[in-house]
Amino acid sequence: MDYRINRDIKFQPLDLVDAGRLADECPDRWWNQPLCLVNDCVVRLGVFEGEFHWHKHDLEDEFFFVLEGSLLLDLENRTVELAPRQGLLVPRGTLHRTRAPVRTVVLMIEAATVVPAGD
Repeated sequence: MDYRINRDIKFQPLDLVDAGRLADECPDRWWNQPLCLVNDCVVRLGVFEGEFHWHKHDLEDEFFFVLEGSLLLDLENRTVELAPRQGLLVPRGTLHRTRAPVRTVVLMIEAATVVPAGD
């Protein structure tokens, strides 16, 4: 599957962040867009359908929060299903992958140093 992972920060301080419009206009099956920086972290918007590869982040935690759809977070020993308005913190060094059986919109918060595709 092709992933579209952007690196540019879309919004500056005091800009209106219209995440709903961005998600609605996204034609991609797997898309990740940094929205803004908050201190040393980046807030990302993802639109997912399908599965991402197994990976980990050696130095950074990663928080997933579902806005729409359903996100499966596969860990080494279990799978956690997130419904809208549910989130999960994946600690640094944890092998994981995300899967979305239907089009899913997710907010992610992580250190700005993270490599989105994993280390």
